[in-house]
Amino acid sequence: KSKIAELRKQRKISQQELATAVGVTRQTITSIEVEKYTASLVLAYKIARYFDMAIEEIFDFSDVEV
Repeated sequence: KSKIAELRKQRKISQQELATAVGVTRQTITSIEVEKYTASLVLAYKIARYFDMAIEEIFDFSDVEV
């Protein structure tokens, strides 16, 4: 799970704007938002940096086995 859609809407950023900023396609952002794709660590880091937040503030890792 992620808060990407929520963060985008709060900041009035389109999927395309975010995708361009982090170097992926709009479809990748869509897939992450609807939980059909899990972002790589590098992509998660880029998204977190874009929003000036920690990865854990954007992505929910509660269902990940340790």
